[in-house]
Order: sequence, then C-alpha cells, then structure tokens
Amino acid sequence: MAAIAINFAQDLSIAGRWSLLIFCSTVLLWILTKLNVSYVAMVATLALVLTRTIPQGRVFEALGNEIIWLMIGAFILGSAIQKTGLSARLNQLIVDRAKTVSGLFWLMTALIIPLSFLIPSTSGRAAVTLPIFRSVATELRDPKISRGLAILMPTIILVSTIVSLVGAGSHLIANELLMQMAGQHISFGQWALYGLPFGIIASFVSCGAILYIFLDRRQRKQPLQISIESAVKSKFSRMECMTLLIALSMLALWLTEGLHGLKIATVSILGAVLITLPNVGVMSWKEALKSVSWNLIIFVSSALVLGQSLVQTGASKWVIDHTFNMSGIANQESQVMVLLILTAIALTSHLYMTSHAARAVALVPAFLSLAATLNLNPVAVMFIGTLGMDYCLTMPVSSKALLVYQDCEDKTFNSRDLFRLSLIMIPLHLGLVVVFYFTYWHWVGLKL
Repeated sequence: MAAIAINFAQDLSIAGRWSLLIFCSTVLLWILTKLNVSYVAMVATLALVLTRTIPQGRVFEALGNEIIWLMIGAFILGSAIQKTGLSARLNQLIVDRAKTVSGLFWLMTALIIPLSFLIPSTSGRAAVTLPIFRSVATELRDPKISRGLAILMPTIILVSTIVSLVGAGSHLIANELLMQMAGQHISFGQWALYGLPFGIIASFVSCGAILYIFLDRRQRKQPLQISIESAVKSKFSRMECMTLLIALSMLALWLTEGLHGLKIATVSILGAVLITLPNVGVMSWKEALKSVSWNLIIFVSSALVLGQSLVQTGASKWVIDHTFNMSGIANQESQVMVLLILTAIALTSHLYMTSHAARAVALVPAFLSLAATLNLNPVAVMFIGTLGMDYCLTMPVSSKALLVYQDCEDKTFNSRDLFRLSLIMIPLHLGLVVVFYFTYWHWVGLKL
C-alpha cells in the first residue's frame, strides 16, 4: 500500500520515492513488529544501497560520524560514574528525600532539568543518568513502576532540552541558520529567558502525565523501601574523585567549545581515554568497551544513513512542501492559526525525520522563508519551531535518549507505551505553547 501511494508522487525523483518507501516500511516494522530495531535499520540501509538510492560508501562513513563517538565516550563516562559509586551517592541523595513513588518521580524530574545546561547532547544525558536509573530500578519491586521510571527519565531529558542553547546540537544549527538567513541570533541568556520557564513547566507536566498514565493511585502512593549501602560513606574515594574531576573537566570543555575549538565528540573520547588510563584511570579499556551499547551504535549509524537519504534525495523537502501546502499556513493571516499550524508541523516532524539535526537543517530554512513571506518575527518563528522539533516521544527511534533506556538490560518500555504517552503529550505540548505565547513570551518580547 505504501509503495502504491508513493508511486503517485510524480513530482518526486525515483531515488526520492525509493527513500520514502524504505523509510515508511522501516517505521512500520519498528512500530508493528518485535524485530530488533537495529536489525531493521541495518536491513533498511542495505535496501537503500541495493536500490542504488545511496552509494555504498555512505553506509560506512556513518560509523565515523561524531555522534557515534560522542555516544561511545558518554557510555564510558556513565559506566565510570556507576562503577565508582558516584551514581549511588546521587541515588541516596534522592532516595533520602523521596518518601513515595510519586515523590521519587518528581525529584528525578528536578534532577534532570539542569543537565541541559551541562551536557550538550540528549544521548549524553541519557548515558550519564542511566546508571542512576539502574541503581534505583533494581531496588523497585514492581515492574510497572520501573517501566514508568524508564519512560520518565528520557522524556524529561527530551522535554527539558529547550531550556538551554546547548541543550542539543540542533539548537546551534538553528541559531546559525537564523544568522545566515535573517541576520539575527539568540544569545545564551536570551535562549534561557525564553526556554527555561517553558522547559521547567513542560517537564513537570510530563511527569504528572506519566504518573497518571502508567501508575495507579496505589502505586503512586506506595512508600519507597530502597537502601543503597554504597552511598553512605562519608569520604570520597580516589576513584570517585578522579571520575568527578574528569566529568567536571569534560563539562567545562563542552561549555567552552568556542574558546578551544575541541568538538563535543573529541572531548568525550578524551574523557574516555583518561577514565581508562593505565594505573591512573578507574577502569580497564576492556571494561569500558563492554559498557558501550554496540546494538545502539549500529542502530544510530544506520538511522543516520536513512535520515541522510531522505534529505539528499529530496524526499524530506517533498514531504515538508506538501505539508505546508495542505496546511495552508502560507495563506493564513491570523497569527493564532499560524502559531497552531507551525507548532503542529514542528511537533510531528519527528515522525518523518528521525534525526534531530536533520529536522533543523530541513525545517528551519523553510520556517524562516515562511517568516519572510508573512512578515513575521524570524526569532520567534525559529524558536517556536525548534521547540516543536525537540519533541520526539512517539517512537523509540525518534530519539537516541529513548533508545538508550529501551536498550538497557532491565525490562523497560515498548513502542506502544510511547505511542500512548504521545497521544496525551502532543496536545498538552501544543496547549502549553499557546498559553506561553499569549502570556510569558509576550511579556518578554517573543512575538510573531
């Protein structure tokens, strides 16, 4: 059926049709079957090669992408934080204050939000917080509570991305495109002014939605009975101090990339090398390699190829152009309708472009062109569009943060759980954008 429908796209190239067909088929397999997502993604890349949609070299080049190396370094850092006991200390800090399951969820939400200022990658934040989840989840007796917590943590990681300019690489891409096309940019402080209140409120709204969707009243009120013995030591060990020093140094280098020129992925690998330094580091190189989720690495490299094929064959542009035409946004005179349609397109963009960076590259120029056509404020259009593009909770493959948590050895969540959540969260997110636009953003000068 997908093949028949796509074959009628006469204004799309043959390569674009193949790319769109393979992508649609892949998404259907991800959602409707229990096949391993990495296996499906790898088969999809082979299909792209066999249909001559992409050159063979593109498949192997993806493994050299900086996102891959960023994830490898982040996994090793996360493993070191868990092995040395730093995650247990943080667990104890949370557990000592959380008296009930719902209290645990609210505290975890408050803990994750500030990380968007410190770790400029959703997958990096997922890898660093994963040891905390594992330590707490092993003590929880109810698998439904563990599942809810597994959904909560990547959800807050993604929803709180908007609070900081460095919350995701796509923010930097969008800001650069804004400068190139409109001669304006948003500073670090301005971004926090616009995004921090929204990110905080959206994160706690998401936490409340997860509590009520996945846990019943008895489970939410259930007292916590968690004891983490390794976190009660008063003094930090040498290994803890070493790991903390390396982690803080990595954060400092991430935040000052413009000064020294070292890319985020390079800093991640540097941290991994220091963590595994013989006679000085906290773990061996073999231990570090075992902590990396190679299943996820293969998936991400394959998904990058799939996303690139959509962009380079013109398939994503074709989808965007037809979406704009069908929505009628270019003909709207009402700012309310423009806001609603713009936000709806951005919120659903993750369904046909799984790469965050690819969404920014493909959609931001289109949004800025629309702003010029309708004489709108390009800063507001870019920021609201980017906020919508940060939402990617419908499928595990929509975000690497979701895959990190779904891929861990503990039983967590499946595609249907995320679909249920998204049915609630997309309308809530859209409603929050409308409320913020007519209240707080108007007060601080962010107007269309």
